[in-house]
Amino acid sequence: MAEQLTPMQIAQSQLKAAADKLDLEESVLEMLMEPERVVCVRIPVKMDDGTTKIFNGYRSQHSTAIGPAKGGVRFHPGVNLDEVKALSFWMTFKCGVLGLPYGGGKGGVQVDPTKLSRSELERLSRGYVRALADVFGADLDVPAPDVNTNGQIMAWMLDEYAVINRKTDFAMLTGKPIVLGGSKGRVEATGRGAVVTLLEALKKLDMDIKGRTVAVQGFGNVGSAAADILADLGAKIVAISDISGGIYNENGIDIKALLEHRDKTGFVKDFSGAEPMPGEKIFELPVDVIVPAALENVLTEENAHKVQAKIVLEIANGPTTPKADEIMREKGVLVLPDILSNAGGVTVSYFEWVQNRYGYFWSEEEVNARLTQKMKESFANVWNMAKESSVDLRTAAYMVSVKRIGEAIKLRGIV
Repeated sequence: MAEQLTPMQIAQSQLKAAADKLDLEESVLEMLMEPERVVCVRIPVKMDDGTTKIFNGYRSQHSTAIGPAKGGVRFHPGVNLDEVKALSFWMTFKCGVLGLPYGGGKGGVQVDPTKLSRSELERLSRGYVRALADVFGADLDVPAPDVNTNGQIMAWMLDEYAVINRKTDFAMLTGKPIVLGGSKGRVEATGRGAVVTLLEALKKLDMDIKGRTVAVQGFGNVGSAAADILADLGAKIVAISDISGGIYNENGIDIKALLEHRDKTGFVKDFSGAEPMPGEKIFELPVDVIVPAALENVLTEENAHKVQAKIVLEIANGPTTPKADEIMREKGVLVLPDILSNAGGVTVSYFEWVQNRYGYFWSEEEVNARLTQKMKESFANVWNMAKESSVDLRTAAYMVSVKRIGEAIKLRGIV
């Protein structure tokens, strides 16, 4: 029978695997198995036609042992409490892997934002902050963009928080427009950090990026940035999929042209430079690298045995189920885990938070250089842990992170 695990159950199983290897104290493990705090809110929004709709909103703070909670806010019809808890859980360990002074947070609103007008979207964004104003703060919980949210939504949230508190605190959230204290390099940061992780892994395997064939599932901000950077480095992007379906060109897709097409139409389908392909087939292609860059639980026991790639570069959060992990490990597929490879976004969010607190801003070149250095150091820590402990990279990433967070919990006397 197929796996029926929730995102939170998957996250917990990953933590347990690392805790067993570290012989982690039971009380520390118990503390980390569930979020410290979860807030559920109801957000009334006056619609353009004069009616009022009520939306469900959530915020989960998994851990604040090392610093304030940090994590995005997503607007999506599928947002639910379990998903938000799991995403905050992953954020804790992602920050731990990178050595950032944060714990994990995550939030969301159950809504299809494509069905809202711009003014309705603004009222919802402001309503979310009003409902959670006592939760947020530069030293408490720092939101950021996520699925279907962006710099404009962050600007509305920043302003609402300023109205409530009678002062503007630019460090209370990240992913803002540049003019409102945003950091250069933030938009491409997750994709760029993932590429650095892949390049470091290729070095370990004595492989070059030039000519490597790549398939990318998801062509939003993150997937498209990664594809664009990889293409510039000489990789051949042969397949891409999004919610409209997939496209394939064995000679390589012109990513710059596809970006123009996507920006005009909203999707990758009907792109003249590639043939249509069923989106679900993207994981079965005979390529060097597969990049899941959309939502969680897309690599499962049903399709993992069909994976022909040598490397899976996880940019989405939780794209691989435990059973799929096991199958691919047996097949010799190297999985670069999400809590390491997609940590570029939160790393540059951290840089933005630091710049806001200093009131001094770095050049894009400096941001990218600092990001590259941080990702390389973190990859080395995880790779070395994997070799020393004879575990896969996902377990090693959790071990690096859990060790740090567990020490903080013990030193503070939390348990």
